[in-house]
Amino acid sequence: MTSPLLSRSNPLQHIRIVLSRTSHPGNIGAAARAMKTMGLERLYLVAPKSFPDPQADAMASGANDVLENAVVCDTLEEALADTVFATALTARRRGLAAEPLWARQAAAELVAETQRGDDGAEVALVLGNESAGLTNGELALCQRWASISANPEFSSLNVAAALQILCYELRLAALDVGPPPPINDAGELARFDEVDGLLGHLERAAIGSGFLDPAAPKRLMPRMRRLFGRARLEKEEVCILRGMLSSWESKNPS
Repeated sequence: MTSPLLSRSNPLQHIRIVLSRTSHPGNIGAAARAMKTMGLERLYLVAPKSFPDPQADAMASGANDVLENAVVCDTLEEALADTVFATALTARRRGLAAEPLWARQAAAELVAETQRGDDGAEVALVLGNESAGLTNGELALCQRWASISANPEFSSLNVAAALQILCYELRLAALDVGPPPPINDAGELARFDEVDGLLGHLERAAIGSGFLDPAAPKRLMPRMRRLFGRARLEKEEVCILRGMLSSWESKNPS
């Protein structure tokens, strides 16, 4: 039963939990249980090693409906489609990473992002696999990364245990959600796939113009992804930038 403190526009309904490359099916089931106890139900699985699996069902312990409705994807890009914001949970600082937040602040930010637009916006919390966490490439697809303040001498957490902490923080933030701050002339935020399309277009144009050597790309495109993530592009801005790129390509065909 949904808590009466959460309204019909429950922000938790707009948060998808994404588990990438999970190797142990029991952790998927435990994650589903962690989610349901805190009112989250939308589970996305990126290339799980084994799913569906009896161990996942057993560990779900009553949250089997979360497993039954889970969306299985081949890539993280697919799992993030239609989202406007994604936060990665990681314990390690990486090169070209987004600005970090502790779990509580990150959860509040995710909940606030769901309040954009009349119907709410789609956001995601992303966790990596048990042994290696998220790759640098996966982390680069998220606008923010978050970390749990744990004992620095023993900071390793099981993926389901880490998720339980974040789900609890998301629920607390959802119970206290207020309207987002007004932004004059703000437009609708671009979805992940729209920004991804812009990045692909930019890369093709850069290669076509000779600016980018595909044999030695260095870190141009990861830096551009980080730039666009900080900018929080709106749909109209993506259209403007792609229109400019198309205009330049038409005048300077490769």
